[in-house]
Amino acid sequence: QVQLVESGGGWVQPGGSLRLSCAASGSIASINNMGWYQQAPGKQRELVASITSGRSPNYADSVKGRFTISRDNAKNMVYLQMNSLKPEDTGVYYCNADIRRHLDRTYFTFWGQGTQVTVSS
Repeated sequence: QVQLVESGGGWVQPGGSLRLSCAASGSIASINNMGWYQQAPGKQRELVASITSGRSPNYADSVKGRFTISRDNAKNMVYLQMNSLKPEDTGVYYCNADIRRHLDRTYFTFWGQGTQVTVSS
């Protein structure tokens, strides 16, 4: 079984910072892409940032220059440093990862349970 567990969400004033962490655990042979998605109230889940196993990042235009995604392959973790937060960054943030389990021949996408980020004054 594979689990993704996020942490680090909370409430912050506009202009503030938060750092999200996501730990993958279980029967993991290898991890390909990892990413963070935002689901704002009343909206669909959208990609915020992703990172390849080679640490090449990709960002949504709305967060470029403010957010930084990184990963620690040895610890099976991915992080999202969020600076200069805006009220529109509010939502539930989900971690996902493309994981090949032991005995699998292909990768499957797994999701965390989400962590709430609220940006307001």
